[in-house]
Amino acid sequence: MTDLYIAAGGGGDPIGTLVAARTVTVDPAPPPIATYAWERPEVDPTSRPLGQRDFTGLAREAGGAAFTPAARARPPAGSTMPGLARDLPARLLLLDPAQGLFALARQIEAMAEAAGGRIRVIDIGGDILTHGDEPTLRSPFGDACTLAACHLTGIPTTVYVAGPGLDGEIDEQLLLERLGGRHPLTPSRNAASAAGPALAWHPSEASALWAAAIHGARGTVRTVHRTIRLTPVSPRLYHLPLREALDHNPVARALLDERPATLDAAADLSHRLTGIHGLAPERDHASPADPPAGSTATDRHRLVRMIQCVRGRMSFEIDVAPRFDYGRHQHR
Repeated sequence: MTDLYIAAGGGGDPIGTLVAARTVTVDPAPPPIATYAWERPEVDPTSRPLGQRDFTGLAREAGGAAFTPAARARPPAGSTMPGLARDLPARLLLLDPAQGLFALARQIEAMAEAAGGRIRVIDIGGDILTHGDEPTLRSPFGDACTLAACHLTGIPTTVYVAGPGLDGEIDEQLLLERLGGRHPLTPSRNAASAAGPALAWHPSEASALWAAAIHGARGTVRTVHRTIRLTPVSPRLYHLPLREALDHNPVARALLDERPATLDAAADLSHRLTGIHGLAPERDHASPADPPAGSTATDRHRLVRMIQCVRGRMSFEIDVAPRFDYGRHQHR
């Protein structure tokens, strides 16, 4: 029996979710990690979560479909999930929200029952605690769907925020206020190193920054969207009950109140509340501290230097460059 871990936002969250799983439990077995195949435009130009029909080579498991290294996204879609299935010591399960909130809840319930434990939702950065009006918010929809669907399962669920502020969507200090002085966990370097083979090539920013912070990196890093500062808070992993996370998230609460029948209707609801449509490309917000529009200067070399200088050198190199050849990593 084990717990089901859910990478709340898809994309690179399964990487950080593995680190969190290695922190929460001492069980050495590969944890089951459920995730959306919902990725940035340079990986998948469709701007929508991919479902089972969008892949070949998925494996059938109790509770749902699992990614294998042999899986492939059907063009024009792209996905890093087959590469993560190869390089992460975890079982990656596909969450498919295409049929709406209730179908998503049934998937999660089946996966959790097959695992035999409770649900642990992991969000890297903390936008799962959005109030919907933060000026730097870009992608609240997937996290809100995850919270609402987990509530509908009725299965005991804990929500974790890893690396507060590292996704650049909500300020670190604001998140700490919302977390209410909870005592955090601090992952070990060994936990972070378990994700090393995946971070060597994956374009994730937030999970990469969290791993770097766990290994001791501090200072300012420019990512694709803005400047992120690694602080003594950055390595931490906070947890709170599902009910409290729902109390923060107006989109998740509205999903439960209105019960939209389709994914598009749910995205329209998100747009009405936040001005951000969940099925459109992420919205950018420029600020004086951010890289100028059109800039590709992500300060990759500074981050690599930071990693190389921390005590106990990391066994992988983090690349936060905005260009990514997903085809090469699907087939290598």
